[in-house]
Amino acid sequence: MRTVQRGAAILTAMLTVTLVATFAAAALWQQWRNVEVESAERTRTQMAWVLTGALDWARLILREDGRTSQVDHLSEPWALALSEARLSSFLAVDKNNTDDTMEAFLSGQITDLQGLLNVSNLVQDGKPSPSDLKVFGRLFKALNLPPAQLDKLVGNLISASAGKADAGQLTPTRFDQLTWLGVPDATLQALAPYATLLPTRTTVNLNTAPVPVLVAALPGLDAGQAQQMVAGRALAHYETVAAGLKAAGISTDKVDSAQFSVATRYFAVRGQLRIGDTTVQEVSVIDRQGTDVKVLWRKRESLQ
Repeated sequence: MRTVQRGAAILTAMLTVTLVATFAAAALWQQWRNVEVESAERTRTQMAWVLTGALDWARLILREDGRTSQVDHLSEPWALALSEARLSSFLAVDKNNTDDTMEAFLSGQITDLQGLLNVSNLVQDGKPSPSDLKVFGRLFKALNLPPAQLDKLVGNLISASAGKADAGQLTPTRFDQLTWLGVPDATLQALAPYATLLPTRTTVNLNTAPVPVLVAALPGLDAGQAQQMVAGRALAHYETVAAGLKAAGISTDKVDSAQFSVATRYFAVRGQLRIGDTTVQEVSVIDRQGTDVKVLWRKRESLQ
């Protein structure tokens, strides 16, 4: 009888220890989870503030540039990319202080969106724009893209702008949303380095357009001539549209010079922030008119 009682007591003690250990493990896991959630939320908030600060910095640069210059080119301060740099190198006050509160690395770049072809130019007053159709047609041909996709895009743009689009053809406001109008992802990826979507009709900046855009926008221009233009403007940017067309060997009476410019209104600001294993990228589109610089939209996504 004593043996049975002793065995029952041992079993009860073991069960008690097991329950205590289980409750302790559960409490420890819950505490760990709360710490992880709080840490992730703190990191997210820190990233949001840093990226907002980076965007404000970019707006300041563009505002000052608009105040001092009427010509935009790739030798200006706004065009210089920020390679990944440790954030503490900007924020450190005490040079002897090696205690880093946040291991953060920031990179970014401002790009000229008017160095690209604007999809919005394809439609004017609810109708296809013949001159812009030719421009995009040359780009589609250079990229080996089906002309039928361009025709479909124009038709759906007209429907969307007229308010006749169905649920699958909503009016896009960003370039990646052109899939709503039936443009395949593969086509968008091919067009992305050379085309964009802006809220108004825009001109092509001859100081910032890459070779494929110049070839598409300037009739009769081949890749070699476009490359010479790019090399020439690197030495001395074009002060006027006429100077750019002259460098291209194109007479002003053969093209509509109103389709080109040497100044820019729309810019894209790309910022990337890395903290530990988390990397967040933000893209913003800026509308600058004189010294009035405003953000049209922002898109933030996690890369890891």
